Amino acid sequence: MENRSAPQSPEGCLTVAIRIPVRIAVLVLVVPVRMAWDLLAAGAKAVRRVVLVPLWRVLVVIPFEWSYRFLLTPLGRAIAWLAGLAGAGILALGRGVAWLAVNLVAAPAGLLFRTVLAPLGRGVGRVVRGIGTGIGLAARAVGFVLGRVLWAVFVRTPTTLWRLLLRPLLRHGLLAPGSWLYRNALTPLGHATAWLGRAVGTALAAVARGLGALVVVLFVVPVVWLYRQLLTPLGRALVVVVREIGHAVGHAWRAAGFVSRAVGRGLKWLARNLLGRPLRWVYAALLTPVGHWVRDAVLRPAARAAREVGRIAADAARGAGRAAREALASARETVRTARQEAWRALVGGSPRERVEHRARTLGSTTTASGAVPAPEISLSKTEG
Repeated sequence: MENRSAPQSPEGCLTVAIRIPVRIAVLVLVVPVRMAWDLLAAGAKAVRRVVLVPLWRVLVVIPFEWSYRFLLTPLGRAIAWLAGLAGAGILALGRGVAWLAVNLVAAPAGLLFRTVLAPLGRGVGRVVRGIGTGIGLAARAVGFVLGRVLWAVFVRTPTTLWRLLLRPLLRHGLLAPGSWLYRNALTPLGHATAWLGRAVGTALAAVARGLGALVVVLFVVPVVWLYRQLLTPLGRALVVVVREIGHAVGHAWRAAGFVSRAVGRGLKWLARNLLGRPLRWVYAALLTPVGHWVRDAVLRPAARAAREVGRIAADAARGAGRAAREALASARETVRTARQEAWRALVGGSPRERVEHRARTLGSTTTASGAVPAPEISLSKTEG
């Protein structure tokens, strides 16, 4: 089935007379506004793409990534390790406390309960049960006697008093005169009051209907006439004017959009042909070869030379460290020899070489196979 547009109502002469001038005037006013809006939107997009996004990345994203990678992640791992260590310690402490509680508290308490408290409790329970049985029998007897007394005082006596004295007095002294008064005095008075109220209500209703008709004639009829003959046509004309102005603004905004896009495409074509292509040619024909030459002829040789210099410096530093360690070892040997010579000169004794033991243990031969335990006496005492 073909899609058919909804039937449109015929337009009046006021609509046709207002539409064309309003659309021309609105188009003249809206085109500059739309072009300025499109220019501001393009500038805002460019500022966002060129300034705000890089600034956001430099000020927020990169510091956050760096702090997360080099600060928060190691800190979190350290905290997790410490938490695991603390959990293991707490678990071990808990197991120890549980063992102590079971062996030092629960087992003696269970033994005490089984051997002392349970038999004592059963004996106390039997005694208390016997005492409770006796008290219950005594209370049942006292309750029976007290119940009979209370029934006689609070039930039997009031019942007899009501049946023999109060009920005849109430029936013959209050109900009979009240019934007679209701039938012979209050009922005729109520009927007369109701008739008088109906008459007053009828009169008030008639007065209200008269006032309502007067209000309708004096206020409602003129207001309705004014609404139908003046306000309704004026409102319809105002609705037509406002609707046409809104339609005109919409058409003018769309037409201004076409004009703005055409102007923007023209400016883009001019910028591409006057700036973009010459700059691209300069980049491709001049800057790229120069940059490649600088990279191949200057930067890479400089980087290789820097790496060679760094390697030579590292080798020199390692050689210097090795020489320093050897010098320190020689100095320690010299000091040791001088100390032994000085001790022999002071104490005396034949010079002998220092015996190097293969392994030094504290009286056990489990450290290395074939190792002889070293004596626990210092060299000075053996030489002395």
